[in-house]
Amino acid sequence: MQTSAQQAHTGNRRGRRSRQEILESAARVMAARGYAGTSMSALVKESGLPKSAFYYHFDSKAGLLSAVMEQGAHGFFEAMREAHRNPPQGGTPRERLGWYLDRTGEVLENREDFLRLLLVLVMSHEAAEAPEALRTVTSVRDEGRAYMRLMIRSSFIDEGEDIADTVGGALSHFGMAGFDGSFVSLQSKDGKPVREYMRELADALAALGEALIASR
Repeated sequence: MQTSAQQAHTGNRRGRRSRQEILESAARVMAARGYAGTSMSALVKESGLPKSAFYYHFDSKAGLLSAVMEQGAHGFFEAMREAHRNPPQGGTPRERLGWYLDRTGEVLENREDFLRLLLVLVMSHEAAEAPEALRTVTSVRDEGRAYMRLMIRSSFIDEGEDIADTVGGALSHFGMAGFDGSFVSLQSKDGKPVREYMRELADALAALGEALIASR
């Protein structure tokens, strides 16, 4: 027979598990239906948990969306850092960019639910009632551009710190646009693998960077 302390520990563990199950289910449903199209009944059906569990952990659907976005952002950038651990030394800017973006494409494929929901929120106003979630969207976009700038800068670092900074700053928005377009194409089932889009994006960024350096 469990003591009261053991029962409390078991209850806490179940509570943490059910909260995580809710977040994972909500991420899948919201990514497929959008925030406005996600009903409580759909969440209950997807998770297999009672409605009371949702209201125990989250005070509203807006609060749930905020938690989904926060967890998704943390997981995405953690996956990016892990994928880009131990970057190659030497080689051309094109080769280094190819390495970074090839691994970025792998993260893109493995984080589809989060990125799909992120783009839905970027292109719509349906989450206006969830200001914390919208702040997370803005933060993710800003961090994404900063990460793209870092990848480009690192690829051109052999040209010198100042040139690498200039190229990274000049091309980070274009790099993000290429990333976004690659993800949309993946969702559209255009039949072209993400790795190929990433290779072409690396070619384009390297060529633009080299042209920018030449113009200086």
